[in-house]
Amino acid sequence: MAFRVEHRLDDTDWRILDELQRDGRLSFNELGRRISLSPPSVAERVRRLEAAGVIAGYRAVIDPARAGQPLAAFVQMRCHHDRCLLKTSSADDYPEIVEIHKLSGDHCSMLRVRASSIRHLENFLERVGRHGELRSSVVLSTQFEGRPVEAAVADSHEVTESAGWSTRPTDSRPT
Repeated sequence: MAFRVEHRLDDTDWRILDELQRDGRLSFNELGRRISLSPPSVAERVRRLEAAGVIAGYRAVIDPARAGQPLAAFVQMRCHHDRCLLKTSSADDYPEIVEIHKLSGDHCSMLRVRASSIRHLENFLERVGRHGELRSSVVLSTQFEGRPVEAAVADSHEVTESAGWSTRPTDSRPT
């Protein structure tokens, strides 16, 4: 899916997004107080960000372990052409899948799954395995998750050239 930026975000928009990513339940009054803008101005900006699709929705953040799904895993798949997971099944068939990413490279997709136990994960892998080859990794712990979307920073690092792999012509005259 190609995305086109139709709404240029200014510093005020980014301050609104920062606050809403911290707490999506803020009132326009409180949001306006935090960013020094009137509630009607904040409301108009939030509506524009929603209409532009920048704000895609609001949701509760659930702790999976406390909700009975303490086990997380990543599963790389190499689907059989005639049994592609994305073409021959639906989300309802595999409620354990919380994300699917299409990949380049050796595997066609990466799944992030949740399970209530190792036995549950094993059952899931047997069911989803009919679609192709799998490589799974159980998550032992998560060190960093849920980074908010922030304004892009200009790349301040120069790319270093590798002299032995340069495509530039070299001076090959004998010395």
